Amino acid sequence: MSWLRVLTTHGAAVKYPSTHPQYGEAMRQIDYELSVIDQMGFPGYFLLIHDIVEFCRRQDIYCQGRGSAANSAVCYALGVTKADAVALGLLFERFLSTERDGPPDIDLDIEHQRREEVIQYVYERYGRDRAAQVANVITYRSRSALRDMAKACGLSPGHADALTRQLDRRRSGEDAFAALASGEDGAPAPPLVLELATAVRNFPRHLGIHSGGMVMADRPLIECCPVEWARMEGRSVLQWDKEDCAAAGLVKFDLLGLGMLTALHMAVDLVREHEGVEVDLATIPQEDEVYDLLCAADTIGVFQVESRAQMATLPRLQPRTFYDLVVEVALIRPGPIQGGSVHPYLRRRMGEEPVTYLHPLLEPCLAKTLGVPLFQEQLMQMAIDVAGFTAGEADQLRQAMGSKRSKQRMERMRERLMSGMAERGITGEIADEIAKKLEAFANFGFPESHSVSFAYIVYSSAWIKYHHPAEFACALLNSQPMGFYSPHTIVRDARRHGVETLGVCIKASRRDCALEPRSDESGPQGFPMRGWHADPSVHALRLGLRYVRGLPSALLDRIDAEREQGPFVDIEDFARRTDAPVDALESLATAGAFSIFGHDRREALWSAGALRSSRSGLSRSKQAGKGAGTGAGKGAVVRSDRLPGLVPGMEAPTLPGMEPEEVVAADLWATGISPDHHPTEFSRADLVKRGVVTTGSLRDTPHGTVVEVAGLVTHRQQPETAGGVVFINLEDEDGLLNVICTAAVWARYKRVASRSPALCVRGVLERRRGVTNLLAQRIEALPISITGAQRSRDFR
Repeated sequence: MSWLRVLTTHGAAVKYPSTHPQYGEAMRQIDYELSVIDQMGFPGYFLLIHDIVEFCRRQDIYCQGRGSAANSAVCYALGVTKADAVALGLLFERFLSTERDGPPDIDLDIEHQRREEVIQYVYERYGRDRAAQVANVITYRSRSALRDMAKACGLSPGHADALTRQLDRRRSGEDAFAALASGEDGAPAPPLVLELATAVRNFPRHLGIHSGGMVMADRPLIECCPVEWARMEGRSVLQWDKEDCAAAGLVKFDLLGLGMLTALHMAVDLVREHEGVEVDLATIPQEDEVYDLLCAADTIGVFQVESRAQMATLPRLQPRTFYDLVVEVALIRPGPIQGGSVHPYLRRRMGEEPVTYLHPLLEPCLAKTLGVPLFQEQLMQMAIDVAGFTAGEADQLRQAMGSKRSKQRMERMRERLMSGMAERGITGEIADEIAKKLEAFANFGFPESHSVSFAYIVYSSAWIKYHHPAEFACALLNSQPMGFYSPHTIVRDARRHGVETLGVCIKASRRDCALEPRSDESGPQGFPMRGWHADPSVHALRLGLRYVRGLPSALLDRIDAEREQGPFVDIEDFARRTDAPVDALESLATAGAFSIFGHDRREALWSAGALRSSRSGLSRSKQAGKGAGTGAGKGAVVRSDRLPGLVPGMEAPTLPGMEPEEVVAADLWATGISPDHHPTEFSRADLVKRGVVTTGSLRDTPHGTVVEVAGLVTHRQQPETAGGVVFINLEDEDGLLNVICTAAVWARYKRVASRSPALCVRGVLERRRGVTNLLAQRIEALPISITGAQRSRDFR
């Protein structure tokens, strides 16, 4: 305990110097928290978390504590969290209380591409015999139950897969199986398969590994519970899930991978490399220009606020301060939506509804959210203010009113609540109404501490996007997979913000995307299009070879290594030095990577075909796996020990060049990204004749106008809280548009709307408080060439 006190004191001296306006309050809070930690026997747990955070700092790995740990001033002083619990008035008892059973729960978000380094550090420092990851019990869901029971009944794998594809994931298991039985969307499923699938739903299927949970003990874990080696090298896994571990008294901590931390770190490194500017995300200023970007919902790629629902909320909420972002993060969650808090808060925020309180005693804790409870900490503070609860009792009330409620415990806490209010003169209908509000709110309240932790990352990512749009886009692409949008959409958004984007080039492209000087044609600076927010871009974004289909990691390493030895002089030289397989050469040729050698794409494909035809017997043996070593994929096409220039037919005859539309199709097939054009541009002339407009033109179109819009589908969503309404995101050359399909419209056009990669939608334009939607009336497929484009992300 003494060492924890020393570390905390050192950290507090930095975070709360004697000149700090809340110095006295902070010191008292830290002393109180340390006494609770000591009393409950958890100093070792805090020292463990501090050790992991210090390892991340030494190794330059971004990490941040979140969840209820942000309610602790000790965690803030130790550098575990970024949230100042004292300044924000966060309740420590939401995190740890002597009146609560069980240990604290600290979650650490870590760069997702470097999380394994941290996990291995824990194993190496504390021993694989005393540290292990927690298992997950994977249960049968509708699709897995249907697939496995179909196979058990003797159906072929193809038939089983066809049945699961017919399953409507937006329906409950019973409804989805009923639709299969009736043959609503295809051939009816065999009754026995459905009967068995229904019976095994929610049964355990197999054990998996928890996304980040680890446990540690002061003795070999095998003495406490069963342990096994994981399939992944260097990992040990308990055969218990987190509930079993908690019941056995094992303390769990979570090491979670967060893609945005990876992207932010990469962006900061790129700014340092290309602009010579050192960015410290902990000290970036609060700027009106960044909040303008957020208010305009110009947030593709911005952490937590890039989804359709968040983009629809930002223009109405109009965040202008950091705490507004805290509220924004919490608003669009299942709980506040189900609890009916979203619209009352927004109406009060926009001045359409007066701010009121059920009782004056509630004003101090609800004033910051305009009288609408949003956070779990507010529930606890309400009980303290109106009923005289201690902080520990308030946390017990939160747990009693939670989803795992006990009737006896609930009645006991309700009696305590009502008597406490009566002592303060709150009786009758007002007391009953407060109790009902608390009970209803308990199930959906979002932790304020969690929202505060995420809000720091929201602002940091928005700041980087505004001031360094090229670095931001490059970092996002190199951090994939992550986020809400595909790489193609990220590139289109970067272009709208003035970033020049360049395709893959065997000379200029490395494994990852990179920045380089802008071309002479584009000029020294790129400015955002009308309606978009960013500083002028001074760099061009070059796509990396990692996005070319069919290039294994080992080949990418060889390409980078050989380039360091000297530039490639032609396709044959490239193939000979890298042992690239034919399929990789053809993908690179299709992507235009060999244009630096003076070949257009068809000529490069011809040369790749000549290399395929000349493949020697030894190369064919490599393809079969004999003499493997340097070959990859389907085997090398030119041996590195052969003289160059001996492959016949490398010179292509005169071939017609690709039309721009064909180039886009080739880019999408080869990389999933078109750096220059959007597929809808080539249908625009025909679309204009039909009266179809672009999303950009809708900025000047009045509310209530009937319009027709066409684009690629990026997302389809049907939230459980939407009453059957389906939302579709369409993307054209100008941007994105949210399409609202009522239950009736969706039922009528479901077959086309759910399966077509591109749609043409006619409907009524809705424009309210800066939010633009299209209320669909008619939907039809848009015939467009997008082979290879990333599939839409549907119903997630």
